Amino acid sequence: MIEETLLDAIDKMDKAVGHVQSQFQTVRTGRAAPALIEKINVEYYGAPVPLQQLAGIQVPEARQLVVKPHDRTSLPAIERAIVAADLGVNPSNDGTVIRLSFPPLTEERRKEFVKVVKHMAEDGRVAVRNLRRDARKVLEGSERAGEMSADDLERAEKELEKITHDHVEAIDAALGRKETELLEV
Repeated sequence: MIEETLLDAIDKMDKAVGHVQSQFQTVRTGRAAPALIEKINVEYYGAPVPLQQLAGIQVPEARQLVVKPHDRTSLPAIERAIVAADLGVNPSNDGTVIRLSFPPLTEERRKEFVKVVKHMAEDGRVAVRNLRRDARKVLEGSERAGEMSADDLERAEKELEKITHDHVEAIDAALGRKETELLEV
């Protein structure tokens, strides 16, 4: 029972850390990255479809993305979705592809992005701590039901605390890397 609960908590915490890291990829640095736009939903034949399923995304230069739709008729819809996503860039459409040129970031804008990233990291830490609380409730319930001794509960809680600490450290490490990347000129 203890092992099962701890493994479940580890799995869920790993997913929370992974989610935070994928959110970090959506924050733009001085470079263009396909992750900035691939999750944008495009209205395609009445249904929202992620951009990555409708088009190929290339990075020909450090600050430029080229979106080449698989179906040319979806070009206007893709362009509208990119404008609606409010990325701070205007798409230029030449009839076959959409080009997005990212301007260099100002120092002020970089600091704003650092704040956004710190907020994302804090949300991730809160999620990990909530998972710890849920696992602790399960363990305490097992102890009350007589499925484990108080000593076993104490050992399991210490292990859960260590697991939580490791996952929070992973989020902090990812935050540090992203901050360095954002402040790099």
